[in-house]
This record gives sequence, structure tokens and C-alpha cells, in this order.
Amino acid sequence: MASSPRLSARILLPLLPLVIVLSGCASTGGRPAPDAAAPLAPHHVQLGPRPFFLVDDMADGALKQQLQQCATRGHFRPSSFSIGHRGAPMQFPEHTRESYLAGARMGAGVLECDVAFTKDQELVCRHAQNDLHTTTNILLTPLAAKCTQPFVPAVLDADGKVVKPAQAECRTSDITLAEFKTLRGKMDAFNPAARTPAQYVAGTANWRTDLYAGPTSGTLLTHAESIELFKQLGVKMTPELKSPSVTMPFNGFTQQAYAQKMIDEYKRAGVKPQQVFPQSFDLNDVLYWVKNEPAFGQQAVFLDDADSPKDLPDLATLRRYKAQGVNIWAPPTFALLAAEGGQIVPSQAARNAKTAGLQLITWTLERSGVLADGNNGWYFQTFDSAVKREGDTLQALHVLAKEVGVMGVFSDWPATTTFYANCMGLR
Repeated sequence: MASSPRLSARILLPLLPLVIVLSGCASTGGRPAPDAAAPLAPHHVQLGPRPFFLVDDMADGALKQQLQQCATRGHFRPSSFSIGHRGAPMQFPEHTRESYLAGARMGAGVLECDVAFTKDQELVCRHAQNDLHTTTNILLTPLAAKCTQPFVPAVLDADGKVVKPAQAECRTSDITLAEFKTLRGKMDAFNPAARTPAQYVAGTANWRTDLYAGPTSGTLLTHAESIELFKQLGVKMTPELKSPSVTMPFNGFTQQAYAQKMIDEYKRAGVKPQQVFPQSFDLNDVLYWVKNEPAFGQQAVFLDDADSPKDLPDLATLRRYKAQGVNIWAPPTFALLAAEGGQIVPSQAARNAKTAGLQLITWTLERSGVLADGNNGWYFQTFDSAVKREGDTLQALHVLAKEVGVMGVFSDWPATTTFYANCMGLR
């Protein structure tokens, strides 16, 4: 999913849900138990306390009463409305096996692998081609010498204030697949005041946690490995073709070959196109799939990189997308919501998308910090004045589902979207 200043938004630290259980503890629905070494597709998910905390914190009203009643049910099931954004990165290192398992166990019916490529042109799950220095331990390994920009210490003044922040840039294309697989994932963060690589990678914000980023966790995956894991978990898949940080073609690897290779790995794995929602911020990628892989292209998701409401496409542009074969438009949450009379309401862009005949997905819920402090950042920029408390997360989700009509919502903590989907009968 998207990369921009929006990602510096604070990530809300929840009451720690007990979502990580042994695979063998999940219900098999009466079927023979699978190999104990394989993850078990969850039929009854573990939500933990967070969704119920949010319900308790809602303002009194009909929606709160409905969700409170729903909270007493005995079990919850996965839902395709609930999309695990890079897994469950509110607390687990993104795009790792552990993060994906956590997302699935919280009932995400769709999981995301952001797709980048290595030096030897193999596809791997990383949010960006150039984020290894903030999402892995590469700077603490001999592979640091291969980074595009090796670590440069921060320059501090006499009072310890940062004059020039620490620098590093390590790309998947700097190393081979074999080298990539030696790394461990960590929480996405860095310390701009770092004087050493160890200080640089130890920049995890205090509203997140490193509990699941130890030396035996943070397992990185290739794109093909993510497909096999998602098959075992019984979830749908939404890979995003990430924009390269290198000039294309890269050693003869063209953008079209990159887009095709991503689809080919699903075909090789025998995944039905209906189970896959390929994504890209590049309209040319989406149109390539529409033309050359129509079975996958009809579910391709065009991600919108608008940074503010003024950057959003107008009705004529949305209609042009539809005429070109785009069926699903996925803008950030702020694009689809507005504040009116102190209430969260659908935006004009949401109404325009519906008029244009486009289906909608949005991103990213639970990525903006504590809501009650009134400074909720990029994702809330169009409706922040109507957000007063943590429970307003569910109010925003309700408007997205029932009034805007989104088909799915990316979340950093899928338990919340799963809970809401179950309560509203959204499959």
C-alpha cells in the first residue's frame, strides 16, 4: 500500500489481543486435521479485546447498541471485507510470515503482499523496493556494504539536536534473493539522530512494539512463498506491484515483464483469478493487466496516490477510468469521507465514484494514532473535526460500509474490520 508522508502518522497501540495461538488450536470444522507443520485456515477467528474496547468507547446511539449486542456472539468468521494491510503491522513487522499469520487469525479474508524485485529479478514481499534499511536488519549485517546508500551518521550540534539526519538506503535490487532471505524483518522505523547503525535500526516508536521482532521471528517471504502461505490460510490475495526505485528496464527487466511475472506466479501456483486483486498506483500497470490478463485484470485495483482532496480525480476522470476497463478504484480513506454538522458523511469523490460505476476499496484503518487527542493526521484530514474518540473508528467504518459502499477496507489491525463485518453480515 501507499508510501508517502502519510506513513509517518502514529500507529495506535492497542490493548494487546491474544491472537497468536498454535495452529492446531483452531477449529477444523469436522475435517481431518492437516499436517501440524502447516498453518490452519481459521474458521473461528480470535479478535482479542480491541474491537470491544472500541465499541465501549463509542458515543451512545443505535450503532453502539447494535455492536454491543453483536459482541456477545460466540464466534466470528473471516471476511473479505477485512483486508490485512501488509498483514497486521500495528504490532508485527510488516510483510513477514508472522504478520500474515496474525492477520489471518484475526479474520482478514484478504492479505496483501507488496511486490518488489531483487538484483536477480526475483519477486519478494516488501512495501517498497528501497525500504530494507527501515524494515529489516540489513544495516547490522555484512550486506550493509551493498546498499545504494550505506549508513551515514547524523550530525548533531553541541546540544545534541539533529543538524543533519542519519542516512541510509538499501534496496531489494541491491542484493540477490539468496541474500534477501538471510535478513529478518523488523518494525518499520528509524532513528534520525543515530550515530551508529544499531541506533538507526532501534528507532521503533513507543506506540508500537518490538515484541514480535526478535531474532527468531520477522521471517521474510518471496512473493511465491506468500502465495503458498495464503493458499494454506484460505484467504484471497491482493498483491501490489510497487513502483521501482531503479530505472526500468533493470538489466533487461521491463516494467511490462515485471507486471506479467507477478501474475504468472499466481497462474503457476494454480490460483484462480477470482481469488486475486492485483493492485498498482500506476494506471499503465492496471491497463496492462486489463488487456493482457483479462481474467485477473477485471479485478485489478487502481490505487490513488492523491495527497489531499484537491488532487482527487473529478467525475469525468473517474468515468474515463471505467471506460478504460478499470473496475475498482482505491483512494485513501480521507478521499471518501467528509465532516458535516459534526458528523462523518460520504465525500463528493465517493458520490462521483458511485456515479461512474466504480467499485471502491480504501486504506488504511487504524494507522493514525490516538484519535482522542484531536491530531489524527493524513488519513483523517477531511473529517478530523468529527472524530473525538477511539470509538469513532467504528463510526467511520460504518459510513464507509453502509453509505459509501466500499467492498473492503485495508487495516493495520484486521480484528476491527473483521468484527464489524461479522456484525453487519458482510462476507
